[in-house]
Amino acid sequence: MYPVTENALEGILRKLAIPDIASATIRQICAVAAELEEVSEEPCVHLEIGNPGLPAERIGVECECKALNDGVANKYPDIKGITPLKEAGSRFLKAFLDIDVPSKGIIPTVGSMQGSFTLMLLLKQRLEQKDTVLILNPGFPAQRHQAKVLGMRTQSFDIYNYRGKALEARLEEELASGRVTAMIYSNPNNPAWTNLTDEELEIIGRLATKYDVIVLEDLAYLGMDFRSDFSKPYEPPFIPSVAKYTDNYILLVSASKIFSYAGQRIAMVCMSPSVYERRYTALEKFYEMPAFGDAYVFGVLYCASSGVSHSAQYAMAGMMDAAVEGKLDFVGHTAEYGRRAGIVKKLFMDNGFHIVYSLDGDNPISDGFFFTVGYPNMSGEELQRELLRYGVSSISLPSTGSDQEGIRVTVSMISSDEEMQRLGERLAAFDAWRKQFMMEKRNTREENSEKIVFA
Repeated sequence: MYPVTENALEGILRKLAIPDIASATIRQICAVAAELEEVSEEPCVHLEIGNPGLPAERIGVECECKALNDGVANKYPDIKGITPLKEAGSRFLKAFLDIDVPSKGIIPTVGSMQGSFTLMLLLKQRLEQKDTVLILNPGFPAQRHQAKVLGMRTQSFDIYNYRGKALEARLEEELASGRVTAMIYSNPNNPAWTNLTDEELEIIGRLATKYDVIVLEDLAYLGMDFRSDFSKPYEPPFIPSVAKYTDNYILLVSASKIFSYAGQRIAMVCMSPSVYERRYTALEKFYEMPAFGDAYVFGVLYCASSGVSHSAQYAMAGMMDAAVEGKLDFVGHTAEYGRRAGIVKKLFMDNGFHIVYSLDGDNPISDGFFFTVGYPNMSGEELQRELLRYGVSSISLPSTGSDQEGIRVTVSMISSDEEMQRLGERLAAFDAWRKQFMMEKRNTREENSEKIVFA
């Protein structure tokens, strides 16, 4: 039964060897939630992990089954990617982003996690003086951990106070040393669900060109800014991208969220021709391959996986082709997350919370996969801990590199009226406890003040 005692929560954290819950990984928090469910004998409300909350697109399943029935399981896939995937990826980017990436630059990876990890490794090697990745925070915690595992220097700043024109001066400050080889961000943002404006993307693109920085744009939630209708192939509005403003880009496009195909671990690295063909002396010496793209495919990816699941490549190719042909409205399907977010946001707001990252320029952020909330006079760690006691599992904003106080809310797992009701009841119980706690604290302070006066 919730709330569990502080001692019960502390015992779980000790059992799982988690000394600092604010810096725990998402999977560690999932483990804490699982332990809480055993102690309380009630389910947690899972706001911590971004598992797709929609069925996998049927077209992908059918294409994958056909590929398996056709016998691909006993054949190694081409390390560069199968031709149908590469050509479908090129068409997909043209149809929905209005950018031209030749099929040569479309490279499958085992999810965007493998894509970002292997790209950071190579980007660290391309030029001796460039050894640092700039992370625009808040961001996906795993990417910062990847840089740490690679022994890569990092720079970062929270964009909360640097939106619009203010972004340019701050980026100039970060890039001026010449040590930054790459910058990485997600758009829409994980965890804040902010979307970079065209003005901000132009600034990033222009400065990336000026300082020879490669932009890793993580488009895990491609098309999910539901304030605009990006669902129609080859018709404006097109999905915004830094690729419109620089040739120094690599896009990460994953099937996990846009097609609800997370279990098959399939994504694409989409490399501009300029990045792919650029030659480096260091890469020629190390890999005996001077071109960045060749060193990536044959030097790094081959070591990392020797190819992406053959059948999953056919699945993603089929889903992208169906989207381009207007047979699969992936934007319309994922709009369900926007509907859920509208309901869940209200539950939080009705119980004393506020949205932390609330604006894109002058416009409220859209409703989508994530959003961020804070509670008065509580740090992100305090809020995360206390909500866990009430059976609500989340990650803290500090774990995402944010300088703000609060937690990230993922709506993907809140898929039923029963779960919505459970969340509302637990937030109301937490809010009532917190208000009572603050009142008692205030009364104690006043009593102590009176004793001092009378003394």
